[in-house]
Amino acid sequence: MLMSKERRTAIRTIQGWAIAVLQEAGAIRQCEYHGWMQDRADPHARERAFEIVCLDPPAGLSAHVAAGAVTEVLDSIGDT
Repeated sequence: MLMSKERRTAIRTIQGWAIAVLQEAGAIRQCEYHGWMQDRADPHARERAFEIVCLDPPAGLSAHVAAGAVTEVLDSIGDT
């Protein structure tokens, strides 16, 4: 039987990668009406996101820099 594994899409920016990680962990979601990112205020989801960052940072970046990018995205949600 042929099995296929779901591949992650290629992310071109560190900000795009951070958003994808946060969505995968369930820490943020996209507003169904406006398309804006919304913080779900789930501390467990944030912990999962930072675990993903530490275990699998993007190529060429340290875990510390990748965690900083995720923090920047979280801090920017809700800004106008």
